[in-house]
Amino acid sequence: MLNIGCHLSTTKGYAHMGREASSIGANTFAFFTRNPRGGNAKAIDPDDAAVLRNHLETEGFAPLVAHAPYTLNPCSTKPRACEFAREAMADDLVRMEAFPGNYYNFHPGSHVGQGVETGIELIAETLNAVLDPNQSTTVLLETMAGKGSEVGSRFEELQAIIERVDLSDHLGVCLDTCHVHDAGYDIVNDLDGVLGEFDRIIGLERLKAVHINDSKNALGSHKDRHERIGQGSIGIDAFARIVRHPALRALPFILETPNELDGYAEEIRLLRELSSK
Repeated sequence: MLNIGCHLSTTKGYAHMGREASSIGANTFAFFTRNPRGGNAKAIDPDDAAVLRNHLETEGFAPLVAHAPYTLNPCSTKPRACEFAREAMADDLVRMEAFPGNYYNFHPGSHVGQGVETGIELIAETLNAVLDPNQSTTVLLETMAGKGSEVGSRFEELQAIIERVDLSDHLGVCLDTCHVHDAGYDIVNDLDGVLGEFDRIIGLERLKAVHINDSKNALGSHKDRHERIGQGSIGIDAFARIVRHPALRALPFILETPNELDGYAEEIRLLRELSSK
């Protein structure tokens, strides 16, 4: 069965997210570990967390894909921003132990004029500072579209970060379909070729999750604007191939399309149907 879900809000608690996911036919989901546009993190209620853990086990959920805040930039030119990245990631990884064995995804960062190599070094330094050999969470570097000075739009950049991290066994990659398309990887006409390139450079064993989104933009546009499944430049036929691909089909798929809950339920139904054909 396809492992698929969407981003859900933590506002009503963790147990509520589990019930909400099940109500729309999801068997995984994503959530922000703290305010996505800020730095605040609500304390985790142990009883609430325990209810979610039981729900995930009872209902046979695939791994969850938590998301770091968008404001996190470990390769900023501002010292306080770099400090916040380390503080927030370290705190998030401790908090994630309330839900052992899941994923923590983050945007690698923007080098803001320092250059890609400097960005890579700073991101790796942050990961070396926050990763713990005893953590149960796998940290995922997200593939990026290459907007502005983003690091991570090329597979080589992600691999360069990974190989500089001491505890790299705690690292993986989340492939965002909109981002890789906008970065110039032709997943519409050459999905096998793109995944083969990923395998040569990073290794498919590092690929742990997929953000499944259509794109409003042309291939290689470097713009990063998500669209609903089948309504953008990637298209429904490509998504049918993506959810059925043997290298991808067992991974957790997370929708980040411009939708409300009912729209996500419909996309989940659509993608499950495509995966079973």
